[in-house]
Amino acid sequence: MKPQKIHILGIAGTFMGGIAQIAKAMGHVVTGSDKAIYPPMSTQLEQAGIGVMDDDSTEFLKHEPDSVVVGNAKSRGHAAVEATLNAQQVYTSGPQWLAEHILKDRWVVAVAGTHGKTSTASIVAWILEYAKLNPGFLIGGVPENFGVSARLGDSPFFVVEADEYDTAFFDKRSKFVHYHPRTCVLNNLEFDHADIFDSVKDIQKQFHHLVRTVPGNGLIVMPTDEANLDEVIEQGCWTPIEKQGVQGAWSYKLYEQDGSEFEVIYQGKELGHVTWPLTGLHNVRNALSAVAASVHCGVPAKIAVQALSEFKGIRRRMTLIGEVNEIKIYDDFAHHPTAIETTLKGAKSQLSKMSSNQPTRPGRLIAVFEPRSNTMRMGIHKETLPAAFKEADEVYAFIDDDWDWQLPIGSFTQPIHIQNSYDKLLQQLTQELQSGDTVVMMSNGSFGGLHQKLYAALQKL
Repeated sequence: MKPQKIHILGIAGTFMGGIAQIAKAMGHVVTGSDKAIYPPMSTQLEQAGIGVMDDDSTEFLKHEPDSVVVGNAKSRGHAAVEATLNAQQVYTSGPQWLAEHILKDRWVVAVAGTHGKTSTASIVAWILEYAKLNPGFLIGGVPENFGVSARLGDSPFFVVEADEYDTAFFDKRSKFVHYHPRTCVLNNLEFDHADIFDSVKDIQKQFHHLVRTVPGNGLIVMPTDEANLDEVIEQGCWTPIEKQGVQGAWSYKLYEQDGSEFEVIYQGKELGHVTWPLTGLHNVRNALSAVAASVHCGVPAKIAVQALSEFKGIRRRMTLIGEVNEIKIYDDFAHHPTAIETTLKGAKSQLSKMSSNQPTRPGRLIAVFEPRSNTMRMGIHKETLPAAFKEADEVYAFIDDDWDWQLPIGSFTQPIHIQNSYDKLLQQLTQELQSGDTVVMMSNGSFGGLHQKLYAALQKL
């Protein structure tokens, strides 16, 4: 295939940055533009030799690209979008480009759901890699086993994180309807993305569009205890289903309550013992789905289970930034109440296990969060948010002055401290953290670099 010149609008996003890396690996000439680009994507693009222009630059049109790939964060009125349209330039969306240039020739493993997409997709990709199948992948995070969020691969298998968010300003279908998976994991389904969906039923409709695309010789993997997904399947399903959970074909036995050690069980038969760095029952369940999906791809079940113990985790999923004066600082991507609750529950279980070995220093669990998603800013989760922090001993929050609703402080069961600037929050944390604290910093953005700034400030002390 003749190399093409491709320019990507919104290249700093994990998905679009992944498209860029894959296109580059195919031999295409790739450029992009965006604003607020930061690690890990800035690092990955630099390593791939992909240049990034200013967000509103239209210089790329002078180089006569063969195609402009438009990210879903770019809308009408954006300078580069308007210039693309005015020039009658050929353009497409990221999901459509991926489908037409990569996925049409692959066995696609797609992982969908409100929570756990990145973790489950990363585990699937690693199991296939461990089985020497060299899969391609495009994941909304960086699996530590690979160090990159996207790879072309040279096998039939391609693992993709299947997002339900809309595709582009000109295509309001969910991204995942483009992927046509043969193996499809449905993790869960809750209300989210209130900026584009009005109700759970709207999201269920899109999930059923995905279910309709899975062939009869494919497989759908889903949990036993997700009523919203059950309702999706009841609308019609033409594909075999395997379920995971306590009552499912795929189940587990915990050896450690924090989920760091467990047995994988299939139809009552023990397949193998897992010891890994992840915590939380949600990650055990993600592992079951990943194993089921990998077995459908032809990986022997025992090999798939063995791979779990070699999985190193995902950056920004309870990633340890560092430890100073027995204060541990973790970075996590949680930004939905359910994700916050499961993250803190796993952290509390791990802290309890550590405390049982050191009874004189129980330690506090400190939650620091930045509710910056569109859904959070709209106040959709304000009633359920306080309960999500029930495992934390103390809560700190960054909330800027653009909010149009008040955090229900009185509903929190522990002390909560709110600051409207990163510097003020950094100063307060530096002054108030105590030896033995476990600090979990949660945001789906860069959090103003607060993780590293806090680590550096504590080191100076």
